Amino acid sequence: MSDITGIHHITAICGNAQENLDFYTGLLGMRLVKKSVNQDDPGTYHLFYADADGHPGTDLTFFPFRNSAPGRLGHGLGVEIALAIPSGSFDYWYTRLTQGGANVADQETRRGERAITLIDPHGQRLALVETADERLFRAWDKSPVPADQQIIGLHAVRAWEHELESTATFLTGVLGFTDYGEEDGWHRYGVAGGGSGKHIELRAMPDSVRGAWGIGTMHHVAWRVADDEVELRVRERIQQAHRRPTEVIDRFWFKSVYFLEPGGVLFELATDGPGFTADEELEHLGEQLVLPPWLEAHRREIEGMLPPISTPAEVRE
Repeated sequence: MSDITGIHHITAICGNAQENLDFYTGLLGMRLVKKSVNQDDPGTYHLFYADADGHPGTDLTFFPFRNSAPGRLGHGLGVEIALAIPSGSFDYWYTRLTQGGANVADQETRRGERAITLIDPHGQRLALVETADERLFRAWDKSPVPADQQIIGLHAVRAWEHELESTATFLTGVLGFTDYGEEDGWHRYGVAGGGSGKHIELRAMPDSVRGAWGIGTMHHVAWRVADDEVELRVRERIQQAHRRPTEVIDRFWFKSVYFLEPGGVLFELATDGPGFTADEELEHLGEQLVLPPWLEAHRREIEGMLPPISTPAEVRE
C-alpha cells in the first residue's frame, strides 16, 4: 500500500485570468474556491477550481502568467489533464461543449471509459472522462451545470517521458504505485486501486523535444498525503532516492514538498488539510482576494498589480 492516496491537485499555466475564469466556471461549471496569488510571484493570481467544498482531488489550479510565451509540449512535462464526469453524462457534455464553442478535439474510449478530448482557450489539453467510480464530491448549487452532470474531480494526468524505466521504477519502488499495464501506448500507474483520481499515465516519447513551461502547459501534479507525519515519511524516501525534495513549505491551505521525478515532471506532495475553509467561510469561498498571512502586509501593492476579474454571468445568484 502507498502512503499516497491519489491526486491532490493539478496546477497549469494560463494567459488572461478572466478568460480562464469564464471557461472553467462559466462553461465547465467548476467553483472558484480560492482567489489568491502565486506565493512565489505575488503579482500573479493563483486561481483554484473545485467542487462545492474544495475537496482534495477535485482541485484544478492556474497561474495566469499573462505575459508568458506559449509553452512547448515535450518529454518531462504533463501533456493532458483529465477531469472526471459522472457515468451517463457523456452526451450532455459533448452537446454543452460543442454548443458553447469549446475546441473539442475527439471522442475516445480509454480502458472502457468514454472520453471527450478538448483544448482550453489558452492551449491546455483536457479530457472529460466518464466514470462510475465513487468520488469524494459535493455538487455546487450555483453552477451553470446541473448537479447530476457536474465535473466530479480530477481523473488523471498524462505525461510524456524520454524513457519509461527510471520513472516506472521510482513510482513503484519509492512512491508505492502499482503498475496497471499498457493500453494504446499509455502505461498506467496508480495508488489505492488506481481508479478515478488515483493514477497517472505515461508514454515513452524518445524522439520528442524537452517540454517547456508556458501558457497552455501543466506546471505540476500534487499527490495527496493524509497529514504532516505521512508527508515527512514519504519525503524521506524521496530524499533517499536522491530526488532532492524541497523542505516542507507551508501553503496555508496545505503543506507542500516539491521534487522532480526521474523524467523531469514536477511532482508535489500536499497534505489533505487544513483546507480552503481555514481562512474563508464555506459559502463565501472564492469571492474575495485571499492572501496568506505573510503577504497580508503587502495587500495594497499586490492588488494594484492584479487585473480585475469578475464572476461569469452564467453562475447562478
